[in-house]
Amino acid sequence: MPGVILDRFDRPLRSLRISVTDRCNLRCQYCMPEPDYAWLPRESILDFEEIAAIVDAFTSLGVDRVRVTGGEPLLRRDLPRLIELLAARTAIKDLALTTNGVLLAAQAAALRHAGLGRITVSLDTLRRDRFQALARFDELPSVLAGIDAAARAGFAPLKIDTVVIRGRNDDELSDLIEFGKGVNAEVRFIEYMDVGGATHWSVDAVVSRREILARLTERYGEIVALPGRDAAPAERFRLPDGTTFGIIASTTEPFCAACDRSRLTADGLWLLCLYARGGLDLRRPLREGVTSEELVHLVSTVWSMRADRGAEERLGSPAREVLIPVAALKRDAHLEMHTRGG
Repeated sequence: MPGVILDRFDRPLRSLRISVTDRCNLRCQYCMPEPDYAWLPRESILDFEEIAAIVDAFTSLGVDRVRVTGGEPLLRRDLPRLIELLAARTAIKDLALTTNGVLLAAQAAALRHAGLGRITVSLDTLRRDRFQALARFDELPSVLAGIDAAARAGFAPLKIDTVVIRGRNDDELSDLIEFGKGVNAEVRFIEYMDVGGATHWSVDAVVSRREILARLTERYGEIVALPGRDAAPAERFRLPDGTTFGIIASTTEPFCAACDRSRLTADGLWLLCLYARGGLDLRRPLREGVTSEELVHLVSTVWSMRADRGAEERLGSPAREVLIPVAALKRDAHLEMHTRGG
């Protein structure tokens, strides 16, 4: 395919995750467990036209999957206008959004009308007391209303992402599968990851892919692995009744060898890996008047030198503890998960 660029491990640049804000209206344990945070200056945040210009550079190099994230992306004012801008770009074959769902009920129809193709809702528990304990806000009813509104707006099937944490929600695996059946959603279980601001992370809190499958097999019977994963982060499986679900095993069985995605923060820092300590500032050249050809060359050059495999390197760490200490996080907002978009 003309324009496709490969990194040093022959991985193409195909997927771009765009954070539109570092703000969030929840404080989930695995992402924002601390009481205080450093935030990006508002004047540094890319406007929609700047985001679109960067996306054009990426699509010219083979990117055809774009996911809008945050923080919580629905906090970004006039987000459907950005969706409309991106949806008009025919090179994008898959335009998706990940949200915690709190504000989704009011915005689902507008997002669909603007051209958004898919929605993933983060939902870690179906129990209201647990939700408040995990997220520090009593917003489970709002999230459930958002899922219902998304289904009614035509987002089908939905995806539901669940971060599984031992002792917090790991006894709800089958409950979430059953909930997904009822709302036409595919549940994806995500291993608890030691990235960014996961300052409460520990090896003992991780429920592995192997354990998740064992528990669900005990509940449902034989589970069949589905083919065709390619570069997707989730392995997909089928239960005996035909229900499908996914597992993202970044912690215990990383898939760096097939990773074709990178991340753009809300202020224009381009990150080549979720575990990266730094990235390339695309905002500065953009605001200094770089041409589209120069921007494409910059992105192409940097990707061609990419050798990141952060999850694999962490798996090989002899003493695996919290990745980044709190003091470092307070000095640099770009190290936080809520800034880099997960």
